[in-house]
Amino acid sequence: MEYNRLAELLFPHIKATPEEIEASYPRRDLPEGAKVTRMGPSPTGFMHLGNLYGALVDERLAHQSGGVFYLRIEDTDKKREVEGGVKTIIEAFSSFGLPFDEGATLSGDNGVYGPYRQSQRAEIYQAFVKSLVQRGMAYPCFCTEDELSAAHAQQEANKENFGYYGKYAVWRDRPLEDIEAELQKGTPYVVRFRSEGSIENKVKHEDLVKGKMEVTENDQDVVILKSDGIPTYHFAHVVDDHLMGTTVVVRGEEWLATLPVHLQLFRAMGWKAPKYAHTAQLMKIDPETGGKRKLSKRKDPELALDFYYREGYPVPAVLEYLMTLLNSNFEEWRRANPDTPMNDFPFSTKKMSGSGALFDIEKLRDVSKNVISRMTADVVYDYIAAWSADNDPAFHALLSRDPAYAKAYLAIGRGGKKPRKDLALWSDAKPYMDFMYDELFTPDYTMPERVSAQDAKEILAAFSEVFDENDTPDGFFEKTKQLAERFGFASDTKAYKEQPEQYKGPVGDVSMVLRIAVAGRQNAPDLQTVMGILGREKVLERLRRCADAL
Repeated sequence: MEYNRLAELLFPHIKATPEEIEASYPRRDLPEGAKVTRMGPSPTGFMHLGNLYGALVDERLAHQSGGVFYLRIEDTDKKREVEGGVKTIIEAFSSFGLPFDEGATLSGDNGVYGPYRQSQRAEIYQAFVKSLVQRGMAYPCFCTEDELSAAHAQQEANKENFGYYGKYAVWRDRPLEDIEAELQKGTPYVVRFRSEGSIENKVKHEDLVKGKMEVTENDQDVVILKSDGIPTYHFAHVVDDHLMGTTVVVRGEEWLATLPVHLQLFRAMGWKAPKYAHTAQLMKIDPETGGKRKLSKRKDPELALDFYYREGYPVPAVLEYLMTLLNSNFEEWRRANPDTPMNDFPFSTKKMSGSGALFDIEKLRDVSKNVISRMTADVVYDYIAAWSADNDPAFHALLSRDPAYAKAYLAIGRGGKKPRKDLALWSDAKPYMDFMYDELFTPDYTMPERVSAQDAKEILAAFSEVFDENDTPDGFFEKTKQLAERFGFASDTKAYKEQPEQYKGPVGDVSMVLRIAVAGRQNAPDLQTVMGILGREKVLERLRRCADAL
């Protein structure tokens, strides 16, 4: 076979040599041990939790080693691409605060190792495919879909492995004359890699997550260039990861089956393969069966990344929860370092589970409460304002009318060793804050069982006379105890427990009457602080309103 002639027949337009292309991608000048990672999503219009899960690994490996984290758009499958898909990808990662150092952007490329969209790199791939053809390591295949289907049926009948190999690789050794004849007819073709592997052989490999393993050598003549001149993922990522200097490839464990192909292609090209980290699949407990299953696009709305913003999950909470799934020692570290930024955690692939990671939305809510409780009132306000602007404009209008007023309320119980944990989602803010706004105030005046309507009215009237919005919480409680004694309630809870028959109820019943009148409900933050924020006129108005309702 005249391989050089065949290469020219297939790629007459390709003039650049692999050496010339490689010279335009200089070796990265990075500190020793620095890792280069990439996120390579496809623009299908759907960004899922698995994308973020893997991207967090990529980002941490790169940035905690002083390396580079870049975005490459893998848009070689035009059938699955949707309009605006690239915009969806970039905006999704941006919303989760993952800082790419280089790569594709909405306005083009940022970096010198581009283009960062695979659809713009066709001639680069073709140059390397041409070099394989020149070395007799790749060839054109003119098989039709019907012919491939017939071969598949025969393999099934014979109980043989499926694929294009051995006697089924009918174009592997066809003479140049046959190839020229098909080219002259304009017959569509793909280019296949000529595998010299055997399923009798094992290849040793050490995965950063799965550890040491042996994989069966690839014997398939896989397609590396499709009929439209665009490469398959197998070949494209090999070329790109080499040229762009990728040192670690993080991807889902579903790609383990094709690892032998990729390792074989790197060897064929004479390049050092990057290290691979195959992450465990995200699982959940199925509420119907009680068993574990993969997160499903059809069944589980929490798989979609836009679910978290729409529902109001704080970005830092989602990232922290994913880190608890990624590294088994993160929760212990967080308990020991409650106020330390997450990025100070020494992330390691050695602490990643090789089996399925169990996603629990309730655990995420718990993590979210902890994360929000550590934020300042200013930060919490900014997050709620941003979320409500997009998701609840009416509430946003109330909130932004007087930011200082909202922040004063959000500051209650914040800080200290035991901060309040009222909020898990930004969507919780409205029901948590509603009674602070007359427009949202819908009180429930159901009084404690031991308090009669008449007692409640008298307590409210008496408190109106002594109320001082500038009291301290201790001063307020002292007045509450005095009211308790005045109306036959125990000012000391212990005394009530010892002799309940001597009192109408404990002092807590009296304070609850006041809480219900002012907040319209039984649960609210420190009441004296709340009343100080509401102001004297508003508090007295609510005391009267409650008394009238009773």
